[in-house]
Amino acid sequence: MDKLKQIEAFTSVATRGSLSAAARAEGVTPAMIGRRLDALESRLGVKLLLRTTRKLTITFEGQAFLEDCQRLLNDLANAEAAVSLGGLQANGYLRVSAPAGFGRRHVAPLVGEFMQANPEVTVNLGLSDRLVDLINENIDCAIRIGELTDSSMVSVRLGEMRRMVVASPAYLVAHGVPREPADLVGHNCLSLGQQRGWVFKDPQSGEVQNWKVGGSFECNDGAVLHEWALAGRGLAWRSLWEVGQDLKEGRLASVLDAWQAPPMGIYAVFPQRRHLPLRVRFFIDLLKDNYSRASYWELR
Repeated sequence: MDKLKQIEAFTSVATRGSLSAAARAEGVTPAMIGRRLDALESRLGVKLLLRTTRKLTITFEGQAFLEDCQRLLNDLANAEAAVSLGGLQANGYLRVSAPAGFGRRHVAPLVGEFMQANPEVTVNLGLSDRLVDLINENIDCAIRIGELTDSSMVSVRLGEMRRMVVASPAYLVAHGVPREPADLVGHNCLSLGQQRGWVFKDPQSGEVQNWKVGGSFECNDGAVLHEWALAGRGLAWRSLWEVGQDLKEGRLASVLDAWQAPPMGIYAVFPQRRHLPLRVRFFIDLLKDNYSRASYWELR
């Protein structure tokens, strides 16, 4: 039995939640999907899915294998598209979702560049800080920052972004400069809603630590925290893409630089498909080309 068919069957069942749904998508019978799964598990010598008449559960080993399979199928689709569609223009309707603040600064400007290179594509860019449902809301591609939780989606790492603690020079003159995370207890920390804490990396041990912070200002909008920091209301833990220009021009200063947390990944996330539309692949390639270059962030 074709190994690729087995992998496609497993990925389809794992992401769609049932043999019958996978069978409809693949255009075969549920029995055929079941045989392909059995052959794959027998060949690997490990149980990937626990199946009953009412429920299907992916095992720990199956979860790890699923992520590798999704990357493999995506790479294969891209390779085929590069050969067979290399001379064609992208076209159609592209729906993209991105976090509001990041999207305004670092997705919307690149949409214009994308449209110049692909005039036959119509782009709908939705900016929202909520976690959109790509399948039910018919989204082709979502930009997400930080840890990914939805394993049913395929992800491509586009670049990375640092976060740092910043404050206005006036605030630091009035309240002092914290030298280590423990010093934050004596400062007014601007919190993003019910934020669990700020993340730091011990410069000696390399241990990543989460420090609970507190203060008299909270807001669920990062742009408001940015404005409060500029106004001298307290310390804020913000992304470099947001405060970089303020740091460069002296409106804000960074503290605890030696304790900066590891960079966060910037990802493009999209539903599993047999063939990724050319318009989606070209858009992801454009973002990756820009975000992966240090010079991009320096210029912005």
